[in-house]
Amino acid sequence: MMLAGPKLLVGGLLLAGIVWLVHEIRADGARSIANAIERQNNDAQSRAREKRLDYDSCLDAGGLWNFATGQCSGSAGRRRN
Repeated sequence: MMLAGPKLLVGGLLLAGIVWLVHEIRADGARSIANAIERQNNDAQSRAREKRLDYDSCLDAGGLWNFATGQCSGSAGRRRN
């Protein structure tokens, strides 16, 4: 009955290996999701910055920003007080 010790040791090592493998797979998935979210955030930030620059350029040129279309609509004309 001396074989019970080595079998127990091999079983424990096998179980530890499986636990480590599952942990690594989960960590890789979490990194993948975090990277995807970061890419989406960076893309949204870039698009917002571009629209802000478009808006500022439109106003600087005397245009009127149309929020419905997201584009510059000609000149604002003169304001009467």
